[in-house]
Amino acid sequence: MIYDFTTIMDRHGRDSIAVDPDTAPFTGFPAAKPGFTRIPMWVADMNFATAPSIQAAITERVKHPAFGYFMPRPEYYDAIIGWQSRRNGVTGLRQEDIAYENGVLGGVISALNVLCSRGDRVLLQSPTYIGFTEVLENNGYRIVLNPMKTDGQGVWRIDLADLEEKLKTQAIHAAVFCSPHNPTGRVWERDEIEQVMDLYRRYDVHVVSDEIWSDILLDGHRHIPTQSVSDDARLRTVALYAPSKTFNLAGLVGSYHIIYDRTLRDRVAKESSLSGYNTMNLLSMYALIGAFSPEGAEWTDELCSVLSKNAAFACDFIKKRLEGVHAARPQGTYMLFLDCSEWCAKHGTTIEELLRRGQEYGVLWQDGRPFHGPCHIRMNLALPLSLVEEAFDRLSRYVFVQ
Repeated sequence: MIYDFTTIMDRHGRDSIAVDPDTAPFTGFPAAKPGFTRIPMWVADMNFATAPSIQAAITERVKHPAFGYFMPRPEYYDAIIGWQSRRNGVTGLRQEDIAYENGVLGGVISALNVLCSRGDRVLLQSPTYIGFTEVLENNGYRIVLNPMKTDGQGVWRIDLADLEEKLKTQAIHAAVFCSPHNPTGRVWERDEIEQVMDLYRRYDVHVVSDEIWSDILLDGHRHIPTQSVSDDARLRTVALYAPSKTFNLAGLVGSYHIIYDRTLRDRVAKESSLSGYNTMNLLSMYALIGAFSPEGAEWTDELCSVLSKNAAFACDFIKKRLEGVHAARPQGTYMLFLDCSEWCAKHGTTIEELLRRGQEYGVLWQDGRPFHGPCHIRMNLALPLSLVEEAFDRLSRYVFVQ
């Protein structure tokens, strides 16, 4: 490998809630027992150094000592168009189809504010990303869940019958679609997206598609953009992307949307502009240009190879060593969603106790209940493999025990 995904990076004191969660009081993590360091496996934040091409682009710009008002450079749009073409096979994308968003969640709300009225029902598949739940509820929308199921091979599938029943009976005009799916790690196949989008066409439902994880693909899986499956889907969908998950750039802020329908595009752009705060950061523009470069693509390919090995290790370990714990092997993202229902029932343990026990032994994992997993835990695998191995060794020796 060209890039370093094995060094354990010291992020303490470097503005990271992932490794210094006490700076984020909402986490409520207990102190680790003496002798146990904390292993960050909760918030979706990677513990790898970012692609060198990003630092190089930012550093070169910082050499010039003026940081005043600016307009996005043509290279910004060219980088997005080229990246979408090379990585996702997107054709016909133009600069006018792209617009900046401070964040994907803000973009979700801007789109829904155009498509809906406050108090409207919005459909999501569950388990559900906690960010969707929070922003939809905070903005007065009512969430309708379409619970997914696992098939005989343990693969998460959309329940199309339940989806159609909800669309028939609950006056739903908008849906949020997560592709790849967080927290299950599912990478949807073309025919699955086609079936979902056909139902949305039939019931006249507009779609906000969160595709922030589209670059994190494991074991050779391929991302199919929601807008690409039909002419109708192309015009019915607001797609949201960002380099932040792929390159660990959340602290720089900067996402973008793709909207092909002119009327919808103009209305979302107007809604996004109303606060006056949805404005691009100069350095995040250069970060994206550096990320969506040939070097950034090479780094991303190596990252996906590393994450595939981490996921394989974790899932094999669970199957062999953690009886009563179940996890579908993720096809994308770097998150693992543990179903601890059987283990907790067998051992008379609550999910609260299990979570606390892991955290006391330094495994900072995340409560899955806000993601609509009733006895689940979400784990971040974007760490050097040595730390993933250490975390699971602790789980088997100290946490999942009689």
